[in-house]
Amino acid sequence: MGREPAAADKPKPPEKSESGALVLSARAVALELLEAVLKKRKPLDEAFNEHADLGRLVNRDRQFVRALVTCTLRHLGQIDHVLAQCLEKPLPARAAAIRNILRLGTAQTLFLKTPAHAAVDTMVTLAGKRGGEAGYKGLVNAVLRRIAREADLFRQFAPGNGNFTGAISLPDWLWQSWVKAYGVRQATQIAIAHLEEPTLDFTVRRDPAHWAKMLGGEVLPSDTVRRPAHAPDNYRPSPRIEDLPGFAEGMWWVQDLGASLPAKLLIGMFGGSLSGRRALDMCAAPGGKSAQLALAGAQVVALDRSRKRLERVAENMKRLRLDVTCEVADATLWRKAKDFDLVLLDAPCSATGTIRRHPDVAWLKDPRDVAKLSASQDKLLDSAVALAKPGGVILYCTCSLQLEEGPERIAAALNRHPNLARAPITAEELYGFKELVTPEGDLRSLPSHLAQLGGIDGFYAARLVKQS
Repeated sequence: MGREPAAADKPKPPEKSESGALVLSARAVALELLEAVLKKRKPLDEAFNEHADLGRLVNRDRQFVRALVTCTLRHLGQIDHVLAQCLEKPLPARAAAIRNILRLGTAQTLFLKTPAHAAVDTMVTLAGKRGGEAGYKGLVNAVLRRIAREADLFRQFAPGNGNFTGAISLPDWLWQSWVKAYGVRQATQIAIAHLEEPTLDFTVRRDPAHWAKMLGGEVLPSDTVRRPAHAPDNYRPSPRIEDLPGFAEGMWWVQDLGASLPAKLLIGMFGGSLSGRRALDMCAAPGGKSAQLALAGAQVVALDRSRKRLERVAENMKRLRLDVTCEVADATLWRKAKDFDLVLLDAPCSATGTIRRHPDVAWLKDPRDVAKLSASQDKLLDSAVALAKPGGVILYCTCSLQLEEGPERIAAALNRHPNLARAPITAEELYGFKELVTPEGDLRSLPSHLAQLGGIDGFYAARLVKQS
């Protein structure tokens, strides 16, 4: 991973694109993507999909770009800690591009283990191409060569070497919130879990043992098929999801174990079959939970505010050959139908439980986002209560580790709605994973849970019944 491409596969020399911009090398594209996340606060997936020059790179270089930017964001706190020891004084604000070039070079040297000559020389060249940053070429060369020489020393701040703390690897507000919620020991374990490459999980239509064999994975107790974590190799790019066996036939969809549990907690209440039941997925994109409900036999209505995201849901349902009604709507206002047997609310949230898959989340969010999202979650819960029939079941969930977006929202909803009651979740429903059940009877998975199986995304879920 992170090695130089073979000569025959290197990108062509820079040339003018239709827009007049230079077609950049893989590392120059990586720099622009890193800047899009850290400067423009744009999610990495969005920035990656929108970058015009990625199409000019061969597949292995595109994968290298994603691996490099993801690695840099995953280890950003550690990288900045190392750079602080190598710089005599902080870089001025006008040298933000140089800071990011140093970050990319450090990530290659310490974590991707790119040969020093490749990591250093390409970053020095990149600094020279950035016009106003050319004067920093000597600094970039000196700092990155020192890091390459003393790589083993600087790696001492990695987990397992006694010097690692979660405070090094995370924004301070996030670290402090987790310490308050879970204690220092558990918060540290969460931070360590975020530094590991995530597994790739699939929910399959049927015969998980067969698809585990076809996909090169194993079957978890939940029937999720899990492929082990794979660090992309620059010479052997991992296959595209679309090229894996069974994709075109609609035999599975990608869905983390944690994300698969909320719908299963609804399906389990009805004996495993939702035939004849009406179900509403209030914030449906990307559609994995709608697919679970439909596969169990429910008549599903999938809502989402984003037409583009809902179009993707509809495309997925077509591939999976599942009958789901998709409607573009604000779920807080939608009242086209009501009296649903099941309402699943996977509410928009800070997504801090998914940092191991999306390390940019740690650097995109702040406490203001959490407060704003919490207010929206209350409105969505009120709508869920209005749309469920008497005796209907509401499943609220978020992929957030923040208490404000989980148990605090449920406590507030129970206070606002006297006709709501919690339907406690049991360990038996969660395949015996006792650590995933809170004392109140809610689901709470942490990235540090189920380490023996390869981990799990952070999720919170509470099951409620609307009483008559």
